[in-house]
Amino acid sequence: RARRVLLAPDVMQVFLRLPATEHASFQPGQYLDILLDGGKRRSFSLACPPHDARLLEIHARRVAHGRFTEQLFGQMRDGALLRIELPIGQFAYRHDDAPLILVAGGTGFAPIKSILRHVFEKGPARDAHFFWGARSRADLYQDAWLREFQRAHPQLRYTPVLSDEAAADGYEHGWVHAAVLRHYPDLSKHVIYAAGPPQMIEAMRVAFPVAGLAADRLRFDSFDYAPPAAASAV
Repeated sequence: RARRVLLAPDVMQVFLRLPATEHASFQPGQYLDILLDGGKRRSFSLACPPHDARLLEIHARRVAHGRFTEQLFGQMRDGALLRIELPIGQFAYRHDDAPLILVAGGTGFAPIKSILRHVFEKGPARDAHFFWGARSRADLYQDAWLREFQRAHPQLRYTPVLSDEAAADGYEHGWVHAAVLRHYPDLSKHVIYAAGPPQMIEAMRVAFPVAGLAADRLRFDSFDYAPPAAASAV
């Protein structure tokens, strides 16, 4: 069953409640598929961590003429029954001792939120720096939540980066991958988890190795070409 909260004019937070007899098993960063009629499916990253999965949280961006998202933002009622499949995806957090950087573009924040909550609520906690890239402040649809989360977890640094607005107090201007390099010109000791549009991921795959990042330390979820993985139905 679904419950919805409008986070921004084009972003819906959706909470899915599983049947009482079912339990969701997944890793921070993975996603689920919503199964539609005609064999079609829509993929959404899980924004909740495994230790708080009583309600499965996803962030859905409205897509023009998208059949499912038009229903989600329109006539779909709270409590509607949906068929889902999880866990899916090879993008998943695993603890190591390297300095941690997380990067999101747009609704790529969803799997990063799952990782952040896992790291700081379940542990072991570690120093981490999160960069969130968006066009404008309005697109940072959980900025207030993040700042409150940061206050509760001082090991976390948060840098919002706006491509279409000038720099302001607490906000940087430009492309999010460039902001990472301004803060960390040497990435040779870091591990990076990134989620967002393909253009953002490709920019990091080109620029970050030049700054010393090892190929196996850029772990990413590109929303258009995330690799498939074995899945079990729920």
